[in-house]
Amino acid sequence: MNANRIPHLFTLGVLSLLGTTVLLRPSSVKSQATPPALNVVDAPNSTGISRTRTTAAAFDYTNPFFKPLGSNARSCATCHPVSQGMMITSEYTERTFNETDGLDPIFLADGVDNPNADMSTLEARRANTVMIRTKGLIRVGFPIPAAGEFTLVAVDDPYGYANTNDISCFRRPLPSSNLRFIPTVMWDGRERPAGRSLHDALASQVRSAVFTHMQGTVAPSAETVEKIINFETKIFTSQIYDNGAGALNTPNIGAGPSALIDLIYYPTINNAFGLDIFGYRFDPIVFSFFIDWRSIHPNTTNVQKQYRLSVARGEKIFTTKRFFITGVAGLNDVVGKAKIKGTCSTCHSTPGVGSNSLPYLMNTGIADASRRTPDMPLYTLKNKRTGATVQTTDPGIALTSGKWKDIGKFKVPNLRGIETQSPYMHNGFSGDVGDIAEFYDSRFSIGLTDQEKADLKAFIQTL
Repeated sequence: MNANRIPHLFTLGVLSLLGTTVLLRPSSVKSQATPPALNVVDAPNSTGISRTRTTAAAFDYTNPFFKPLGSNARSCATCHPVSQGMMITSEYTERTFNETDGLDPIFLADGVDNPNADMSTLEARRANTVMIRTKGLIRVGFPIPAAGEFTLVAVDDPYGYANTNDISCFRRPLPSSNLRFIPTVMWDGRERPAGRSLHDALASQVRSAVFTHMQGTVAPSAETVEKIINFETKIFTSQIYDNGAGALNTPNIGAGPSALIDLIYYPTINNAFGLDIFGYRFDPIVFSFFIDWRSIHPNTTNVQKQYRLSVARGEKIFTTKRFFITGVAGLNDVVGKAKIKGTCSTCHSTPGVGSNSLPYLMNTGIADASRRTPDMPLYTLKNKRTGATVQTTDPGIALTSGKWKDIGKFKVPNLRGIETQSPYMHNGFSGDVGDIAEFYDSRFSIGLTDQEKADLKAFIQTL
């Protein structure tokens, strides 16, 4: 999105808008310089290197973010370690299990598949931590809402625990970085209902984490909550090096985390379904990092140049390849269009980030019974009024709202730092970005060629 389209009031430099801090990109490229080591943690991943950076002088490891605030030994950093881009992967949890014989605090509380199962021996701990070890999933428990529009009529839980009062929803922890760009907090958005600011949503999330993940009995003080929010909202993560394409944080590309710090953002920015709050229209070109790479001669024999061509093609596919978006509850019904002709950036519309600046929760079918894997519970829900039934591995925000239409709805995630977030989707659907391209190609009959899928994968992995 062209920064020149932003209204003149942004020349003030900083604006507090709807609870979100909005920053201007400076005209210089000073933020692209390599920052001091104390501000940065780099981590290798399957496709290169990610960088996590704080805008503070250094990462403050005395912050209560790193302190147990409940009755067990967990802290916020247990599931959001700085060394892992502020979240966990299945590789990390499996390695941690092996190094600690399953005694690390991450395997307490919601780090188990069945809260009632034996954890007294190594093999018992291994048997009861399948989801967090293999997919990096934690168990989030919800009751069926008594006043809701549906009831639970059948449960198929491979772990023998889920029931009406405690529905097991296995979900990926979301990264505690790049928080400035999120319109909803938590996969189901439950911590940020309409009218709640980002600050207040994060404060609620901290308090909830103390009572659930840390099994606390006393709410953290307001000062503690503020310190945690202040710490995590200064952190940004993205890929800085790709094994195929090379360095990504050079001044002419600007794809590293330093560029995120000054990126213009406000709620509704680049709204694909109407004007944003300043009256600007949607621009599908939400990423333009690699335009210069498109001019590389296609017949070159240099391996890196060939890969960069693939990345550039993938970026163009993401923003320009048009297809019909259909059958997405929370989108098609909300905008009143059975068919929306759009691109990947229609939903991943936040410029330079790839989240969605609207608080939409959508059901693309990832929790449908047809997508169930044997390690996932399956729930059969019945509409109280119509008698209709639906099967799902996770009812999503419906467990909070109680509404039938909300079953299976989740947020549109941020794409920056995606290589630190494997496996993907709320339920750890796959650890391969290519599988995500396959899913959406099938879901919306896009008709991607094998080369286009490979190009999309190459591009998304650079984010």
